[in-house]
Amino acid sequence: MNLYIEQKLFTWGDKFSIYAADGQVAYYAEGEIFTFGKKLHIYDYSGNEVAYIEQKIFSFFPKYYIHRPGWAETAEVVREFSFFHQEYSVNPMGWTVRGDFFDHEYEIWAGGLPVAAITKDWFRWGDAYEISIGAGADPVMALAVVLVIDACLDAERD
Repeated sequence: MNLYIEQKLFTWGDKFSIYAADGQVAYYAEGEIFTFGKKLHIYDYSGNEVAYIEQKIFSFFPKYYIHRPGWAETAEVVREFSFFHQEYSVNPMGWTVRGDFFDHEYEIWAGGLPVAAITKDWFRWGDAYEISIGAGADPVMALAVVLVIDACLDAERD
């Protein structure tokens, strides 16, 4: 399954449209404004909230929480220390995310098996990503992890 993320420009707060391979809107994400830390809500095409991302404000390394309606546990995405590439851990999922030197190619792994591959477009006004999600992987969780990576990259640019 492939998803395509496009950030909308010239808006209050973060806004993303997420498209399926056929070009139809599958999800959309909207950020809250006037908050401490980044907060994003992910909705399906019907307007139902499927995930909520919240930044932990006081943390040595960037840390985000992904809340899912109906899930007992909250996923935690933590940026790990590394010199030449981005690396994240997603707990309790047991996922590891590793980026390349240029921060445009990422892979999500779980127990040595690939979960998803992420490519960031080079020449776009806003951020745009393509996510190739493996069979059996949770597309909403993969989407939320990509939005966390985007939030971390935005924080580094600011």
